[in-house]
Amino acid sequence: MIGERSIAVIGAGMAGLSCARRLAAAGLSPVIFDKGRGVGGRLATRRTFEGLQFDHGAQYVTARKDGFRELLADMRQAGVADVWEDSACSKRFVGTPGMTALAKHLAEGLDVRANVKISNISGSTAGWIVTTGAEKLNFQRVVITAPAQQAAVLLGPTHALAADLEAVEINPCLTLMAAFGSGQPEPFVTRRDPEDPLSWIALNSAKPARPAPPCWVAQAGPKWSAAHLEAAPAVIAQQMLRLLCDRLGTDPTTVRYAVAHRWRYANVAEPLGRPFLRDETGTLYLGGDWCLEARVEAAWTSGVAIAQDMLQGM
Repeated sequence: MIGERSIAVIGAGMAGLSCARRLAAAGLSPVIFDKGRGVGGRLATRRTFEGLQFDHGAQYVTARKDGFRELLADMRQAGVADVWEDSACSKRFVGTPGMTALAKHLAEGLDVRANVKISNISGSTAGWIVTTGAEKLNFQRVVITAPAQQAAVLLGPTHALAADLEAVEINPCLTLMAAFGSGQPEPFVTRRDPEDPLSWIALNSAKPARPAPPCWVAQAGPKWSAAHLEAAPAVIAQQMLRLLCDRLGTDPTTVRYAVAHRWRYANVAEPLGRPFLRDETGTLYLGGDWCLEARVEAAWTSGVAIAQDMLQGM
């Protein structure tokens, strides 16, 4: 038993980190697990040995509520966020020098254990058993912030919350990271067209505090992503590169980097409709942006709501 009031948080994205930070502020010591190499989830940044950089997950962050607006203001003051004035002249926040900076800032001082894949979560007389490979850890409370479909696998089809999770729909998103030789066109900074196979294209290097080499990020729409989801990454990259070169008017022979990334669970299409799920014991919580809408702020809202509800029940 790690501790009488021990808490495991599964997932080090915005929902998990915002929940853990609120719990830590109340004097608790949550342990955060993530299967990735670091924190952030879809607040992701890819860097290459050639000095290229791509935000290949969430492209930017906006705020509608005062609490999240204050968090972004604090992050800007700390130098890990800035305003991105794109070609549409809309106010958007991005992490600096990459989107992962937002998550890293939230993770400071927290007990984060990366490269740990949770294979099973089961109830016990003392609370919950979290299985990580051959190791079994006991916690009194567990918070799962993985996508609904992945959370359902952890809990199993007979769990009382399985039906709620099954009702949630999340679309995939295929992303291309590309860079070209010098002298190629830069016809826009951002381009959004929901009807186009490439529904979003952005000149990533136009964001503040990014390296100088022009870097493009293109994200496919839900239909195109679903249709090509199981293709090999190299095939996805090749097909998306042709589409991107056509939209940019770029000579495809000048490509110097083209890599695709598969986000199997990216944008919620049918949300839960409330900030989180809680089991009948009040010791298991599930949350994330899939509870509300496809926005980073929604993940933050869910995580904070879980923490507040848990603290009230202690």
